[in-house]
Amino acid sequence: MKSAAPRHSQPRFPVSTVLTPVERARVDAVAQGLCEPIHRESLDEVLLDLRNQRAGMVLISVTRYAGQGYSRMAAVVREFPRVPAIALLTETEASTPYSTLLLGQLGIKKMVDARTPTGWQTLRSLLASDGAQDLQRSALAQINLDVPGISADCWRFFELMFDPSPKIATVRQLARRLDVLPSTLMSRFFRASLPAPKKYLALSRLIRAARLFENPGLSVASVANHLDYSSPQSFGRHVRTMMKMSPVTFRNRFDGQGMVQHFRTQLILPYVSTLRTFHPIEAAPGWVGAKSEASVVC
Repeated sequence: MKSAAPRHSQPRFPVSTVLTPVERARVDAVAQGLCEPIHRESLDEVLLDLRNQRAGMVLISVTRYAGQGYSRMAAVVREFPRVPAIALLTETEASTPYSTLLLGQLGIKKMVDARTPTGWQTLRSLLASDGAQDLQRSALAQINLDVPGISADCWRFFELMFDPSPKIATVRQLARRLDVLPSTLMSRFFRASLPAPKKYLALSRLIRAARLFENPGLSVASVANHLDYSSPQSFGRHVRTMMKMSPVTFRNRFDGQGMVQHFRTQLILPYVSTLRTFHPIEAAPGWVGAKSEASVVC
């Protein structure tokens, strides 16, 4: 029986910024419905936001970086390596090449060139993606609490499932990342009386979809494209198969956290004792594992 969690107002994903006045106005427009920009005057204020867990992402202007100092940006990257940091380029000045080079050397891996209109669309996509990643990290933390003592390779299975880069859409892709044959992976789930890995993967993708649907500015087609479905129709079939409802109904009934709870109810909580000792990657020791693998036909 499916339990649809009621939708509720979610606090917007907070982004701490250091931008020029013109950039602030543009970022506010681009971020509408996706996140909550917290505009700061200095990287010292950004560091305070991060230390007090008030921000989950940093956006810094290449233009403003020149006056901020190398050490402050280095502290942001060093102290918070898991917090996404994006450099925003909107104009070219004499210091731009040097500032861009330094930001790259510090470990800022993403830079958006917003000197063209497509750059602002790229920034919007990144803001939507990173907001979804925040929920995925939360989902992993919840699984860790639900299944204490989970094996390292089973944890790796869940980590890859919620890893946003590269996006994994099929069991074959998942098996390749786990360095195991798809048929072997499926047989191990079958022998452990667990749901198929395809179902875990399908519902994890719908967690991302539900989070993206929290943004009123994103259409069904936009969400389907963001999640690498071949078409909106393909995404619609996926939702109907897994949730027995249309994408519009799914959007109205589930938010991101609601889908995390659905994932737990369907795939985690009924199988906690099995998941604690389950090894989807490592084979059973000795001839027992070999015999079992050979006897299963997928």
